[in-house]
Amino acid sequence: MLRSSAFDSQGSRSSQGEVAPRFILYVEGPSDCYILRSWARLVSTSLARQLSRNAVILGGRRPARAVEHFAELRVASRGRVDSLRGICVLDRDGQAVDAAADPSEGLEFFTWPRRHIESYLLVPPAMRRCMRMAPQDPRVGPLLGDLLRNGSEEELRELDAKRLLESKSAQARELGASLSPTKIAGYMNRSDLHGDVLSLLERLKTVAAGR
Repeated sequence: MLRSSAFDSQGSRSSQGEVAPRFILYVEGPSDCYILRSWARLVSTSLARQLSRNAVILGGRRPARAVEHFAELRVASRGRVDSLRGICVLDRDGQAVDAAADPSEGLEFFTWPRRHIESYLLVPPAMRRCMRMAPQDPRVGPLLGDLLRNGSEEELRELDAKRLLESKSAQARELGASLSPTKIAGYMNRSDLHGDVLSLLERLKTVAAGR
């Protein structure tokens, strides 16, 4: 059964018996939802609320399950098929980018150009704010070194950000500070958002508005 903040696996609102919403966001895990919601708040509080209400947790990189679940929601929509839209956000994980679903079906895919969603949290100013570190703090060096300051986009695309931000990583032990991805996301400003993130947020706004 898929996890959702407001809807059960059949797409109906569990407490009110209402049909599915007009917009669905599919994400791999709860932290992905939290990160996206934190970023959305920086550009649109309305979008952030929609992402919170209408997110469905796939429990891993399972695009086929998103397609299956979305088809179930279309059946549950009872004639309002054309109004139901969805976006499935996936990590690349070194794999090829997933082809989008048939546009007529209303579900599309977005795969991060960088390896993981966490890759877009590797922003030195935001990480320093999160860890309450001054720019001159010597502990910053092991994590926020040359790669993050001067690394090319190609290098950052392949960096394993999930491993880098693990609580038991060598970098975390060296820093002696929390590297929680969701915590870093909460300390980001709009100026910290990468172009890939802004592009997705704009697409989410458009789809959520039914355009």
